[in-house]
Amino acid sequence: MVVPGNHSQMGHGVHDLPKYDFSRNPMLVYWEMTQACGLACKHCRAEAMPNPHPLELNTEQSKQFLEQLRDFGDPLPHLILTGGDPLNRKDIYELIDFATGLGIEVSITPAATSQLTNDAISKLKAHGIQAMGLSLDGSCAEKHDNIRAVPGTFDRTMEAARQCGRIGLPIQVNTLVAEETADDLPAIYELLRTSFPVMRWSLFMLISVGRGKQLNEVSPAEGERIMKWVFDLSPHAPFQIKTTEAPSYRRIAVEEMRKQHMATAEMKTKSVYRGFQIRDGHGIVFVSNLGDIYPSGFLPLRCGNVRKDSLVHIYRKSDIFRSLHSPETFHGKCGACEYSHICGGSRARAFAHTGDALGTDPFCPYEPATAATTV
Repeated sequence: MVVPGNHSQMGHGVHDLPKYDFSRNPMLVYWEMTQACGLACKHCRAEAMPNPHPLELNTEQSKQFLEQLRDFGDPLPHLILTGGDPLNRKDIYELIDFATGLGIEVSITPAATSQLTNDAISKLKAHGIQAMGLSLDGSCAEKHDNIRAVPGTFDRTMEAARQCGRIGLPIQVNTLVAEETADDLPAIYELLRTSFPVMRWSLFMLISVGRGKQLNEVSPAEGERIMKWVFDLSPHAPFQIKTTEAPSYRRIAVEEMRKQHMATAEMKTKSVYRGFQIRDGHGIVFVSNLGDIYPSGFLPLRCGNVRKDSLVHIYRKSDIFRSLHSPETFHGKCGACEYSHICGGSRARAFAHTGDALGTDPFCPYEPATAATTV
């Protein structure tokens, strides 16, 4: 499984984003098309399985769900196909064609299995896929394949990335940040910088859910160090660098930009700015292979099902989503923090650690002040 993204914002450039009211329109809809997957990744949120669930949305139900996306109106969300492995869906190309026919931009995060051939990648682009997410969790086969738990995934990932470069399909590379991978991040960066074109590098800060409980989250202090490294690296990198499930990076970025006496207007031109406010359930919604609606793939609070509920109504009006849209309702430090509007903390991590989706994100060591941020 390729972890969903800060969510990734695949398909949008830095300066071409439409204006979103995230309490009404998500920027990203993640659809777990299936949990069937040939990998057994140690950090898999979905705990993917070899075969599809017998009750996963069928083709007609999938089309009915996709038609709901139009009801959000302008701007339409960007659809990211994930899993499991979406290439395990026999109707994958039919559904891509149907979504693009509705005017919806589509990206995909396939698994690096034998199905991810050069021909399959070219076919995905021909059917209108805007971008592809690929996971790379180690700078060499030994390190990456240990996380993915299947030999050969490193080589398949590298070849898939090279093929995307050959045909001009933008890629986002997703990298897990855990105790087991943190020391390898500089080497992974060098590999990406020198091997093939990359649109964006997304660093996913592990949340111990699903199979992710097998691995160890980095400490808050180590997380701060890594995010400051990312900020310092970003101006020199040939691609954008983002964080996933680490919205506190925005607070670090603002602090560092203020140290540089950067005016607010200039801050707003930086790529980090376009992730402001986005968090689990706010700018993001997740639909499972069974049609269940969640705030994100890492926040297991079921809010409805697209077979019988309106996705638009659930996103805008359900009690859980309305709370997630409103950082003033958050508890503990996150509710008191002057950066709550642009950050808000990882709601998924707060829930995983405390059972309270509106609670404090334990990954952030920041102690709130009293003044409101002006960014």
